[in-house]
Amino acid sequence: MEPLLRAEDVVKRYQRGRAFGRSPEVVALAGVSLAICSGATLALVGPSGCGKSTLALCLAGLERVSSGKIWFAGKEVGALEEKQQRTVRSNIQMVFQDPASSLNPRLSALELVTEPLNIQKRFDEGERRDRSRYFLERVGIRREKMNRRPGEFSGGQRQRIAIARALVLDPKVLILDEALSALDYSVQAQVANLLLELQFSLGQTYIFITHDLAMAAHLADEIAVMDSGRIAEMGVTEHIVDAPQHAVTRRLLLAARGGNVVASAPQAV
Repeated sequence: MEPLLRAEDVVKRYQRGRAFGRSPEVVALAGVSLAICSGATLALVGPSGCGKSTLALCLAGLERVSSGKIWFAGKEVGALEEKQQRTVRSNIQMVFQDPASSLNPRLSALELVTEPLNIQKRFDEGERRDRSRYFLERVGIRREKMNRRPGEFSGGQRQRIAIARALVLDPKVLILDEALSALDYSVQAQVANLLLELQFSLGQTYIFITHDLAMAAHLADEIAVMDSGRIAEMGVTEHIVDAPQHAVTRRLLLAARGGNVVASAPQAV
């Protein structure tokens, strides 16, 4: 099967502040290659600073790669015209760690989810609101609460609103960048099971970014373990968990086994 999204030897360098006339570089990604097929979940796992969030931004088109190539639906993104690149970007949506900082506090839940449709000028006004209500209901936000602002919701509910906002554009790929880590363990389990239900019903493709190998094992078909801007090892989830080959994977696995077990039954937040 042709991968839906593929990275080929991706390098990302950043310039640090000038010091004594020089601009030393920070290499955030040092030649990353991976692929994900439609309908699958790939977890990017690794310690803080390993490059997983930088890779997510590059895959989503929010950061330009320094070198290497990214392919989406069989087309090299960097070779496309700007209009086509915008179409690719709308097909790859991100949900971030802290919904409180990513959601405009002055807008209602309904306005927040409708906003991307307004920006993209998709559908007429009535269809936009109907579509937004539909996705809010899909993530568990009842109609009588849709006119409330983010500050009136719990952390788990705010993350559900962020997920609805990402899904309303009907993206092909949803990137979840530490999207559960700010929630307590019981709410993490509820939102994780919501994501599994949405994937089953909508046919979504997920890239799940986390430092928590236990959560990655619960959600992902494949796991890529990152360390120092590179992929240390990658494979089917069971192989990574049962027979880790790299020291960083073993450390993450040890930390995960000392943590909490993810619940299997979805509940309302």
